[in-house]
Amino acid sequence: MLLNEDNLQILEAVDAPATVLRFGIVDPDCSIRAIPSEVPVNFVYGGIPFAVMIATPSDLDDFAVGFSLTEGVIQAPGDIRGTRIVPDERGLRVAIDLTPNGLHEHLAHRRVLSWRTGCGLCGIDDLDALPQARFRNGPAPRVSPGAIRATLRALDREQLLNERTRTVYGAAWADTNGTLVCVREHVGRHNALDNLIGTLCRRGTKHDSGFVIATSRSSFELVEKVAVFGARTLVAISAPTLLALERARHLDMSLVAIARHNSVTVFHGRERILGEDGWAWTSRSSSEWRIR
Repeated sequence: MLLNEDNLQILEAVDAPATVLRFGIVDPDCSIRAIPSEVPVNFVYGGIPFAVMIATPSDLDDFAVGFSLTEGVIQAPGDIRGTRIVPDERGLRVAIDLTPNGLHEHLAHRRVLSWRTGCGLCGIDDLDALPQARFRNGPAPRVSPGAIRATLRALDREQLLNERTRTVYGAAWADTNGTLVCVREHVGRHNALDNLIGTLCRRGTKHDSGFVIATSRSSFELVEKVAVFGARTLVAISAPTLLALERARHLDMSLVAIARHNSVTVFHGRERILGEDGWAWTSRSSSEWRIR
């Protein structure tokens, strides 16, 4: 998370280096991609944590009012006397001061959110409980663009529920040769991944025998879940968020996104994505982030 310390404004996006690999073409295109911020936001009422939501860190005062109203914490906007945004090394705390009657009602009916399909951190009510996958020593497996391309093609044919409904996410496991091993579909992107990981665990699949592909953005919770399973490569259809990229770098996970039938974009681990003829791309690392 990037914080402007002068005014405590969380940056909504940064520019990050990326490498576009076009299938069948050896020379990569080095470019800069805008990455949106994704920040854990802890809503705290009267000093008591209530929920952690993954959110774009803009207009948080408005978010606090809307969230409080739609979740039944308050009955009217006037039940909130004020909000205060407190930076934390793990995210942001939004301290919400309720009127005495509003706080009394909230404490009488308080519950932890645990039923959502899209919150990203279901059941977590404090930043201290944020998942932190451990770093795994040893080399990450190398994967060829051809293997990724083969998996993308096969995945289109195997998403049977999405073919019928056009409304569910998919998560799949492929071996390093690009053979699609398992596909799971769900209305929630992280739920689909949980289902896939559970299947792999029950089958005794080795975490270093392949890679995960997700038909969604490569968000923070997807990176964390893949890392908890032990896999070191995540391929996603859409671009990553800033927090996802930061975690992938910290965990040294190969992060491949914007996966299409003619190209993919490598945000981390370029040296492990093999060229079509078997040699690895020359790594060009950069720690520079350009603020947008």
